[in-house]
Amino acid sequence: MIDLSLCGWLRAGLAGRGGEEQMTRSIMVVGTASNVGKSIVATALCRILTQDGYRVAPFKAQNMSLNSAVTPSGREIGRAQAVQAEACGILPSEHMNPVLLKPTGDMKSQVVLQGRPVGTRSAKDYFYDEKNELWQAVTESYRYLAERYEVVVIEGAGSPVEMNLKARDIANMKTACMADACVILVADIDRGGVFASVVGTLQLLAPKERALVKGIVVNKFRGDPSLFEAGRTWLESYTGTPVLGVLPYLQNLGIDEEDSVSLSSERYHGKPRIEGSIAAAVVRLPHIANFTDIDPLFLEPDVHAYFCDQPDDLADADVVVLPGTKSTLLDLDWLHKNGWSEAVLRAVERGSCLLGICGGFQMLGTRVVDPLHLESELDSGAGLGVFDATTTIQADKYTKLVQGNFAGAFEGIPVEGYEIHMGTTQFHSQQTPLAFTRPVYDSGNVASPVEEGCVSADGKVIGTYLHGVLHNDAFRVAWLNVLRREKGLPLQTAQDSRARQAETFDRLATTVRTHLRMDQLYNVVFGGD
Repeated sequence: MIDLSLCGWLRAGLAGRGGEEQMTRSIMVVGTASNVGKSIVATALCRILTQDGYRVAPFKAQNMSLNSAVTPSGREIGRAQAVQAEACGILPSEHMNPVLLKPTGDMKSQVVLQGRPVGTRSAKDYFYDEKNELWQAVTESYRYLAERYEVVVIEGAGSPVEMNLKARDIANMKTACMADACVILVADIDRGGVFASVVGTLQLLAPKERALVKGIVVNKFRGDPSLFEAGRTWLESYTGTPVLGVLPYLQNLGIDEEDSVSLSSERYHGKPRIEGSIAAAVVRLPHIANFTDIDPLFLEPDVHAYFCDQPDDLADADVVVLPGTKSTLLDLDWLHKNGWSEAVLRAVERGSCLLGICGGFQMLGTRVVDPLHLESELDSGAGLGVFDATTTIQADKYTKLVQGNFAGAFEGIPVEGYEIHMGTTQFHSQQTPLAFTRPVYDSGNVASPVEEGCVSADGKVIGTYLHGVLHNDAFRVAWLNVLRREKGLPLQTAQDSRARQAETFDRLATTVRTHLRMDQLYNVVFGGD
């Protein structure tokens, strides 16, 4: 931890020279490539600066991800920024991620502007768009945060020097210049080529952009970091930029991931299955979205959770999960054509638990229809028929934070989560709702609870629109205990996932503090050149 005298000096630096009014400072984390650890480094900085007493907010101008979250105002942003807001101890805001691109199944993306969908664009159209409206939203949202917080931690996207895209790139150095940010360049040594990636990135930056880069962070180092001392010296000598730290390779942090690239990481490979464990199989849909809904299963001590690549992977599953998807009909068609539908239904017949979340819930009905072709060119498709219901894809997107109580086999357990879906599900026969919920930030708190989802009489088969449903600790344990009783396994009690998340943030911050030259970091950010 930084001592109080240094904190006092830094706070004085924030006030500016000559007693001027406090000025917001910005730190921007950019990477030499995608998946080098920008989100984790940005999250660590959010936590560290918050621990040191600053009012901190995260920001990412443009995000491309199918992992999203809902703000208290009912707006949609990238999941990574919601997690970073949590690390800062604040509520998420649509201004933390003003432009969100959600890829669909036909080389197009839904464009979400300050939390609201504004249309769907092809990659080519988006690339050639002048982006004036988008950039206006970026600058407006940054100013909103800068007026309210002392430090804004900005995360870049991909690489800042994709030369075929750079002139129209609003996510990286254009944002850095707008915010006059102190830029930290993160490189992944685990994938190899760290010297070329750092030097090449710096070389391709324009002079005014290069001047903003104040430090280099080498990430994902395995082994003794002192072994990289010669590499540090060479990088500093060749580039003239200080290496602020060499961070270790961190496994299984338990912090929500930004996009599906991370599904190949060690975190999602699952623990080796041991005798007496519960096998939880997650179907890896082609257009999988919000897969972080499944994260709590990977943290249960007696659960062997794993993503499936072929139907035979469900043969021994005690739990089958159909997660969210950006293209329900396309993924439903994929299930039917590749033998997954039969495998899922066989698992239910032999007594496995089944959980469908959002798009996965829609697939459990008898039919899904898309009359406006909002998600694909398909008009409709037969569902798995687990529930007697029809889902109609509609233009209006429903985004709400909700809370309430579970019903049916889990009656009385409190529930909270968030909904993000384009479509409504209508049941044709009597069904037991999973829960009764209402919006968290309902004006005047007068909305009546409404039925949400569906649950079988024995509690083993569930369909729900609630993202984060498994993050409700008491419910998750009660649901899994149904299986534990059947298998003769010891029953578990609920753990506090929020406390565990806070501990994870603190552990990350401690690790990064240990391996970063904190005095140099604070000097380049707050102390001037």
